[in-house]
Amino acid sequence: MKIKYELKQKDNNARYGLLHTNYGTYETPMFMPVGTLATVKTLSPEEIKEVGSGVILSNTYHLWLRPGEDIVDKAGGLHKFMNYDGPILTDSGGFQVFSLAKNKKKDIVEEGVHFKSHLDGRSLFLTPELSIQIQNKLDSDIAMSFDECIPFPVTYEYAKRSTERTLRWAKRGKDVHSNKNQSLFGIVQGGEFEDLRKYSAEETVKMDFDGYSIGGTSVGEDKETMYKMVDYAIKYLPEDKPRYLMGVGDPIDIIEGVIRGVDMFDCVLPTRIARHGNAFTRDGKINIKNAKYKEDFNPLEDTCDCYACKHYTKAYIKHLINSNETFGARLLSIHNIRFLIRLTEELREAIKENKLLEYKEKFIERYGVKDERNV
Repeated sequence: MKIKYELKQKDNNARYGLLHTNYGTYETPMFMPVGTLATVKTLSPEEIKEVGSGVILSNTYHLWLRPGEDIVDKAGGLHKFMNYDGPILTDSGGFQVFSLAKNKKKDIVEEGVHFKSHLDGRSLFLTPELSIQIQNKLDSDIAMSFDECIPFPVTYEYAKRSTERTLRWAKRGKDVHSNKNQSLFGIVQGGEFEDLRKYSAEETVKMDFDGYSIGGTSVGEDKETMYKMVDYAIKYLPEDKPRYLMGVGDPIDIIEGVIRGVDMFDCVLPTRIARHGNAFTRDGKINIKNAKYKEDFNPLEDTCDCYACKHYTKAYIKHLINSNETFGARLLSIHNIRFLIRLTEELREAIKENKLLEYKEKFIERYGVKDERNV
């Protein structure tokens, strides 16, 4: 079935809602862990469920290259292939493709994008139609339209041309979308320009997608610009469809997105920083490699209910990370994903109680105390 969004309550622009999927109903706002290659790095499907995940992501580009969409299709689709009985969203592959396209003017053409495989350097060509056809075979619950993630900064003229082409690509992808059990989201672009964001949002909504994503943020712009990008677009998105802010996983950015009316977030950040020894805590991000944790026999957070915090100490996790033991990265990944999911759980409660701004103030006051960089 197509996903359905049910708005239950608002606190100013912030929304508490329910996302009805093929695999059950999930509350929003939600954070979605990223499983690029049909796996959330170092976590089993059972552990993903244990931390409270609902929707998770996989990546069309990477699965297209290996093992190939036909293999996944023969396995019975992504859910059976990776043994995950929850909803899955596949991105279009566009973000990876554009990072691999060296000459934007030459490689990005009306038909699609020319680029070289990051695995073996062979020439590839991805079109809006092919992206959707691959996602149809992957059989995810939510497929994403193929778009250009506009870099930052760019000229107005570049952003305008790109935004108009993304709209044409969205229609082309929608025209070939054929999986009846799969929802298709449109993506709003427009760069940092208010009129282009408005135009992109309005024209994308006219195509009547099952949900809408705000793309082209977290690409090097400052926070103020990023929040403006969201503001410029979100006011034109329908109330009865889910709203997804792509590639955002910083705790403060999630709070700011929720305040503006975003329902869904994803990011590789929690697992990526875990592999470098970093952990989210209420008092800011910490680097477990720091010497002061050598004899710290407390959990990462006393109030956290994740497996890592229930069973292991900072001293032990520091030992694992310093020894390059994979178990350390696993424990930090479990904790970091749970941290962001717990954050969205608390945001939902704050919306229900009409205390979201109060929650934001308290969170930032404590979270901003320290932020130990990965050095």
